[in-house]
Amino acid sequence: MLSLHNHSYYSMLQGTMSPDQIIAHAKASGSSYVALSDRNNMYGLIQFAKKAFAENLKPVLGALIDDPKDRTLNALFIARNNRGYSQLCKLITARNLKEDFALQEVFSSDIKDFFVISSSLGLLNKIKGCKCWKENIFAELIVTERRRRKTRELYEFARANGLQIVASHPAYFLKPEDYELHRVVTAIRLNSTLYNLCSEDLADEEYCLKSSEEMDKLWKSLPEALWNIGRIVRESNVELDLGSRKFPVFSLPEGETSFSYLWKVAFRGLEEKYKPITEKAIKRLQHELEVIEELNYADYFLIIWDVIREARKRGMVSIGRGSAANSLVSYCLDFTQVDPLYHNFYFERFLNRGRKSPPDVDLDFSWQERDQIVKYIYEKYGFSRVAMISTTVTFRARSAFREVAKAFGIANEEISRYSKFIPWTSAQNLPGIADKFPETKSLDFSTEPWRSIVRIASRLADFPRHLSVHPSGIVITDQPITNYVALEYAKNKGLGLIITQPDMYSIEEMGLIKIDLLSQRSLGVLKDTLLRINRGPSAPEGSLTDDHSKVRVFRINSQN
Repeated sequence: MLSLHNHSYYSMLQGTMSPDQIIAHAKASGSSYVALSDRNNMYGLIQFAKKAFAENLKPVLGALIDDPKDRTLNALFIARNNRGYSQLCKLITARNLKEDFALQEVFSSDIKDFFVISSSLGLLNKIKGCKCWKENIFAELIVTERRRRKTRELYEFARANGLQIVASHPAYFLKPEDYELHRVVTAIRLNSTLYNLCSEDLADEEYCLKSSEEMDKLWKSLPEALWNIGRIVRESNVELDLGSRKFPVFSLPEGETSFSYLWKVAFRGLEEKYKPITEKAIKRLQHELEVIEELNYADYFLIIWDVIREARKRGMVSIGRGSAANSLVSYCLDFTQVDPLYHNFYFERFLNRGRKSPPDVDLDFSWQERDQIVKYIYEKYGFSRVAMISTTVTFRARSAFREVAKAFGIANEEISRYSKFIPWTSAQNLPGIADKFPETKSLDFSTEPWRSIVRIASRLADFPRHLSVHPSGIVITDQPITNYVALEYAKNKGLGLIITQPDMYSIEEMGLIKIDLLSQRSLGVLKDTLLRINRGPSAPEGSLTDDHSKVRVFRINSQN
């Protein structure tokens, strides 16, 4: 049996394995399942589940949750079913957003949809006798030299209090030799140096992935603990509904369906755009609407239309960009101001029956006005159903070099003398970088400590550093968003900006709908210019329309 307690590199600057490596290890071990349990987050959980399914492995989905006021109080929460998965999202969100969060209070409510595994004797003493104490709470027994005494105490506590036991071996790194990398990322996380770390800062040196054979050998004298791993795996059955679209429902006039209303709005726009309306325009619009209905995207188009309509009401300038300009529906709903019939644009480049991903409509707003539209979306659909999307900031060559050098105790001034020559490239390129980029020919990393710094820094390629806010992505859901994903504050907590823990790729895998609202300084300048020219309260109607003659003049002048 494999352990259920695994930390990927999404346990930021603690774990050193990618989720893919954990899956590959389970596959190589001949296991039928694989588990992920990062600390206080689900950053990689959705992609992990998808890849596990692709490898015919059963994903066991969980997270290690600790008490923010005392991190020695912690427990591994594993989702037993889909409701347990949603409860896990809510629990992680509460841990990250609530100022008064206390882990022991979680156990005062119903936790039947979790398996809870804890090696924290302090926590188990606090929750002793709670609901489900004997049903789905387990003492986590860990056998290492460092933990031998604590494990004995925990075992005796479990036996004295009727608590089930389960075998475990937390993993933070793939192989024993990766402990060095764990020490470095820990120093980076604590803003310390390798020489100032103490044993309490670090995971146990033995916390690498164990094979099934190693686990069986380790626990052969206590088969009950191994058997309980199997029980937890058998009874953990989360089936993420990946791929199916979860559209928020647009508020409709009485008697209308989403599609019937979209049809009316689109044809109303057609009447305004084309005078007279041609047979070609009618057939094209009907075809596009049929595809939209077949793919069930009517609500999506109505939501975008509503955003544009609200912006127009407020006198804002907005422009749709990208492949949406290929669509006549987009043109009729004012997403874009480019006539796709005149320019002979191909609708299927934007949307077609074979496309698996949802249509992508990017809307540009003035940098002065974009936040007003974001606020409108929150207010219209509810703060529980809207969130900004995160993006994962990863180490690049320069940042990896700087951070590892600091962990080695190198002064900033000396680091800068080297790092200023390192280009924007992958950290994988650090070894032999002088042979790859002309600007780095003067760099010599052949002596210590630079040789070790470069070697270790190159291993941080694509490692997550922290989350940031996606520059434009916002997600709207049909249910409370924490039914699907966990939330946390953006890096600058003082701004109060709440973001999804999974990034845009995982959001799309879950079938959640993302819209992109981009902030453009140039649109603000353009609007200010138009206001000054016209001396009016707003930009003139049609000032950003697709005037073909003006476009031709602009092109001719640009070529001269």
